[in-house]
Amino acid sequence: MDIITDGPTLVLVGDFDVRSTMQVRAAIYDHLEGHDEDVVVDLTGVDVVDLTALKVLAVATRQASRSGHHLTLRGCGPAVRRMLHLSRLIRVVEVERAAASA
Repeated sequence: MDIITDGPTLVLVGDFDVRSTMQVRAAIYDHLEGHDEDVVVDLTGVDVVDLTALKVLAVATRQASRSGHHLTLRGCGPAVRRMLHLSRLIRVVEVERAAASA
C-alpha cells in the first residue's frame, strides 16, 4: 500500500486489506491531528478492499466527526462500493458523489 499526501487528500494505491490497515490508520490519524481541514481519502487506486479496511475508514470517520472535521471517501470503484453496501458501512462513511459526465 502506497499513501501519497496531497494537501488535505490522502491518496491510497494498492491493496487495502488487513495487511495495510495499520499503515492507513496511522496516516489518517496523523493527518487529522496535523491539519485543521477536512480529510479526503482517495481510493481511486485501490482495486482490492476488505471489511477490516472499511472498518478503519468507518472508525476514522467517526473520530473526525468528534473532532469537528469530515472524512470523505473519493474515487470509490465498484469493488469498494459493493463492500460498503454489503457491510452496511455506507451508512457510516461519507462518499463523494462522482461528477456527472457530459
